Amino acid sequence: MNKKLLEQVYNTSDFNTNGHQLIDQLTLHLKDKLNETSKKAINWTNPDDELEFWRNFLINGDSNNLFKEITNRTTYIHHPHYIGHQVSPPAPITALTSLISALLNNGTAVYEMGMSSNAIERIIIELICQKIGFNDLSGGFLTSGGTLANLTALLSARKAITKQDIWNDGSQNQLGIMVSEEAHYCVDRAARIMGLGNQGIIKVPVTEGFSMNTDILAVKFKEAVDQGIEIFAIVGSAPSTATGIFDDLETIGKFAKERNIWFHVDGAHGGAGIFSKKYKHTLKGIDQADSVVIDGHKMMMMPALTTALLFKNEVHAKTTFSQKADYLLSDSEHEDWYNSGKRTFECTKNMMAIHWFTLLKLYGEEIFDINVTHLYDMGVQFANIIEQETNFELALRPMSNIVCFRYCAPDSDIESLNILNEKIRQFLLEDGEFYIVQTKLKGLHYLRVTIMNPFTTEQHLKALIAKIKAYVTG
Repeated sequence: MNKKLLEQVYNTSDFNTNGHQLIDQLTLHLKDKLNETSKKAINWTNPDDELEFWRNFLINGDSNNLFKEITNRTTYIHHPHYIGHQVSPPAPITALTSLISALLNNGTAVYEMGMSSNAIERIIIELICQKIGFNDLSGGFLTSGGTLANLTALLSARKAITKQDIWNDGSQNQLGIMVSEEAHYCVDRAARIMGLGNQGIIKVPVTEGFSMNTDILAVKFKEAVDQGIEIFAIVGSAPSTATGIFDDLETIGKFAKERNIWFHVDGAHGGAGIFSKKYKHTLKGIDQADSVVIDGHKMMMMPALTTALLFKNEVHAKTTFSQKADYLLSDSEHEDWYNSGKRTFECTKNMMAIHWFTLLKLYGEEIFDINVTHLYDMGVQFANIIEQETNFELALRPMSNIVCFRYCAPDSDIESLNILNEKIRQFLLEDGEFYIVQTKLKGLHYLRVTIMNPFTTEQHLKALIAKIKAYVTG
């Protein structure tokens, strides 16, 4: 065995040198993107060309250029022209907390493998529960992303509401959940993973304003029951990913209570609004939820993945998974909050709590208020810009920082307009100066902007519109 190679891998001098070089490189990257020295928000290449580049690099590339190439051949989240997916430009300090987590590699399933992070996580969970409006019985944990958090919440709902012990005995009858037809696809995916199938996913149509139509909840519930489906949960979107529109959480909460079913809020994107004095009204009724999901890596300036799953009653956080690994965990006569493996889907997870804690310690809760409020304000501002433009139209007035719009050429039919807006999006992608995405709403193709960067200004948004007009008019 070549032990010298192992010694080289763990050489602390090399780590120090490489680390300082990387920090210098990333600092220049941040300056370049935040100050817009580089005009592009993305360096687009088609997938086959990118694959070929990295295949060749593995064999022939200069290892000294590895980090530089990875940084260059990417989407620049910190550029003010990045207004695409719901991914936060991480606060630079969280790159350092990520470094700590990666190097220490403390999984947090059991206390002795994550002493500081388990204690810190407890503090973060208590704070978020308090901001939601839950009482002292509440609790929860951090987990790896909204998809996993929503699945875990629905597993908790099934265990709490259904009359059978599905965890041990399997499902004996058809179960179901109710959810908006505009809800994030991960809710649908979670339901299918749980074995509910098509028939167990009761899609509730949306209103003209794209929020769940709460006027027909009773009708949809009765239809499901008449078909022999046991509804155990209803999911409210806060907001929906495609439109940025919030469901009426207050009304959904009342309906869930009347039917004695679980009320879950998918607040992966907009749940951070609990910190915004100006926009917390978008979440009215969230305190009535049995469970809530909030992503730190969306509106709270943290790196992916870090998600909070909160329960009104912490008992449900502790009883979802009853499987026992004797070599890892032991039963306790008291509440062993410090062994998070009993509550999470993961056994091993990174020290994600330190991102939240560091931002709170250095900048306080106010930083979340400022960030969310500003980004939502910019959503309103962009909508105002669109409304003042000829041949542009909004899908609807935004409730958040997500804005859907399209270019409407005069005297064009729906199919022609859909094709035109698809071409606009592809042009922007290949051009690279701006990065936006797209969506389809009721058969209409829309361009979709999510303003995630606190340094994106009115001038940037007007420049986007000007670029689109220049492309269309040729």
